[in-house]
Amino acid sequence: MFILGAGAIGSSCGAMLSGKNDVTLIGDKKHVDAINEKGLVVKGGMEGVLRIKADTQIREIPENSLIILTTKVHDSQKALEGVAKLLREDTTILILQNGIGNEELVKAVVGNKPHLERGVLHFGAEFLKPGEVTIMKGWVVLGNTEKSREIANLFNGSGLETRLVDDLKKDVWKKLVTNCVINPLTAILEIRDYEIVVPSLDKLRHGIVHECIQVARAEGVEFDGGFAEAVDKEVAGLKNYSSMHQDLMKGKKTEIDFLNGKIVEIGEKHAIPTPMNEALVCMIKYLEETHARRVEGK
Repeated sequence: MFILGAGAIGSSCGAMLSGKNDVTLIGDKKHVDAINEKGLVVKGGMEGVLRIKADTQIREIPENSLIILTTKVHDSQKALEGVAKLLREDTTILILQNGIGNEELVKAVVGNKPHLERGVLHFGAEFLKPGEVTIMKGWVVLGNTEKSREIANLFNGSGLETRLVDDLKKDVWKKLVTNCVINPLTAILEIRDYEIVVPSLDKLRHGIVHECIQVARAEGVEFDGGFAEAVDKEVAGLKNYSSMHQDLMKGKKTEIDFLNGKIVEIGEKHAIPTPMNEALVCMIKYLEETHARRVEGK
């Protein structure tokens, strides 16, 4: 089993699965070197130092291997190009990323050779420093397919709670909408996730959700009444810094194009105005530029 994209989320998944599986984390050199030298230090939902294999690339793929893709969406092509020639027909790639349209991006690189499955992560994690992560335990959602049922049994047996749903598309959209609220607001305000659930931000949060619901409906996805309040309830229990906040602080490119940017893009296709989401995209793009210059010392 390979975790392709061993940042905060990928390392956390690998940590939870490593007790009963042969796991190799694939990440950047500093993180990999720290893990190989001292082990992976995990805090939060798990505690300890794990001796887990780590490398900067996949060098060979054994038969019936599972590759869990946890890179940022915009890094998918680069990450997969390096392993495309190694893929086998019995290889499965499980996409555990934010956003929508990920399957198309992956298929454009790997073609129809490996089996593709999509899942949704419902937990947070923080990358503290190379070789060290904090895990906020949650669960994974997979579609109710034969291969997903196999993966769910494997994950549940390893301590990573996994649920099966018949309508995975709706769950993907639920996570997308939640991320469209959490990520840009926490990144702009530089606060933890739960801190955006305050009365002064009610109209903003609910306005973002309303725009997303309109776009989702045009794509054939219907949400129950009270969805904005359900998002509030979920976010109120999240104590971590969002991935977008963490990326900006490091001067990295964010996933805004695949979150709020996708809402704007699909909204334009259906002639649905999305001014709040569009404003958030503009602000995050600006912060990407300024934070990158700050980190580079320019």
